[in-house]
Amino acid sequence: MITLKSDFKYSLMVATSMGIRITPVNGQPVHSSKLFEMQATSAETNVASIASHLGLPVKVLTTFVKDSPIAQLIKADLRARNMDFEGPEVAQGGPWGYRHQFNIADSGFGTRGPRVLNDRAGEVGRTLNVKDFDLEKLFVKEGVQILHLSGLIGALSPETSEFCLQLARYAKKTGTRISFDLNYRASFWKGRDKELREIFTEIASFSDILIGNEEDFQLCLGIEGPEAGGKGIEAEIEGFKAMINRVKAAFPNASVYATTLREVISVNEHMWGAIMLDGDDWQVIMPRKINVLDRIGGGDGFVGGLLYAILKGWPAEQWPQFGWASGALATTFLTDYAQPADEEQVWSVWGGNARVKR
Repeated sequence: MITLKSDFKYSLMVATSMGIRITPVNGQPVHSSKLFEMQATSAETNVASIASHLGLPVKVLTTFVKDSPIAQLIKADLRARNMDFEGPEVAQGGPWGYRHQFNIADSGFGTRGPRVLNDRAGEVGRTLNVKDFDLEKLFVKEGVQILHLSGLIGALSPETSEFCLQLARYAKKTGTRISFDLNYRASFWKGRDKELREIFTEIASFSDILIGNEEDFQLCLGIEGPEAGGKGIEAEIEGFKAMINRVKAAFPNASVYATTLREVISVNEHMWGAIMLDGDDWQVIMPRKINVLDRIGGGDGFVGGLLYAILKGWPAEQWPQFGWASGALATTFLTDYAQPADEEQVWSVWGGNARVKR
């Protein structure tokens, strides 16, 4: 059971490093393409897009390159997604200075899997610092119901690790609920395992909602993963339940624990499911086939839908259902975030209703 603040300006706040995604058109691979589409992107704003498109107030904490046309594009995109944002303007400092990161990714097709290249040298988001934000104004005077943090930002640099930790401490002190999606990335953790394990463990100890897959819980928090052995989806789900119970025992402050289940049949056809523990009550969505246009952002869509359902105060059974459908919806967009027209559209995805709405 999650009790949310009743006096607030923002339903959801995210900390993020904004960048640009470049995608070849028509599902082509990067190396053979001449035409690309460009969009603003970040995993954390992918999550927040469900709430912002469905009318809840969202705040983005980030940082920008001063006088950059890419920063202008990002700001325009956030405004179009109904998101408030704030963050310092950092001077570029010459051609070898700061910039917004580039994510170069194709969508794949059939048996040719997607390939992603992250080009993050000089990323301005690595400078995120708590001194650039008025935490009392954000958390006390304005008020936030849920602070969502991602392990991607938590591990981006020593500065962003401390930034996320300070946000979590302040949110905990002021009664703001904390959602933490662990999002382990081996390249971010290289040479920092001990330091990041301690930071992630402290943030997880404050969190009310913990989200991750088996790799995330094992490598970020040292929780034993699902036991090997046993065949079939039922055995797999029981293994995940046992793992989540170990997470609950280690981090009892949280009341919601969730993970997604994905089996890739081909690039364009996945089996998609989810498991959530709310208190002592399990909610299991058995994997169902979904058709995929672009898989990137599907997991963020799940988290966004889950948080939206919690913010709306719906029965717990509906939280992973709306998350599952939001994630499935996200995979039908060429952007890596879903842009739901209304709640009905998301629930139609859950119900398997793809009929024309006139």
